[in-house]
Amino acid sequence: MQEKFLKTDAELVKQYQSGDNKALVVLIKKWHKTFCNKAYWLTKDADASKDIAQDSWNTIILKLKDLKNPNSFGSWALRIIYSKSFDWLRAQKRISNKKLEYKHSVDYIEEELEERELLKQKLKIAIGKLSEQQQMVIKLFYTEEYSLKEISKTLNISVGTTKSRLFHAREKLKQILKT
Repeated sequence: MQEKFLKTDAELVKQYQSGDNKALVVLIKKWHKTFCNKAYWLTKDADASKDIAQDSWNTIILKLKDLKNPNSFGSWALRIIYSKSFDWLRAQKRISNKKLEYKHSVDYIEEELEERELLKQKLKIAIGKLSEQQQMVIKLFYTEEYSLKEISKTLNISVGTTKSRLFHAREKLKQILKT
């Protein structure tokens, strides 16, 4: 087997192009570690570098039969490794950016929820400061979504009185919440 390693890459490529699959095995054994090392040098990720080398071999094998200059095998194959490594790096950057966008979105939503919760608490306290009649009208109108007519029937008061209580309750809430 050592004898086969002594053959040049060009000879091995020509043999493979002529149909000798054993020449491809020798090329793979000769270059695979180098491909992994080059991919690792660029990505700094051991698992990714192995995947990139494997993916590159798939491309190399598919295109090797059409390689016009067998003497350029090493540089040609390394360009494929570099290209796939840079593709991986770009993909990682996109993933990282998406994660960052997601984190910002989650932070924003959490802030919004905290603000809403704080506003709810303020509103509950403010409603508690209203008269009992005003509290009832506010709760029926906003919480239970009753119409003015339904509120007037429920409380056995006129629609005009219902409107008046609702108006005065809103005005008082505005004043309480301003302070």
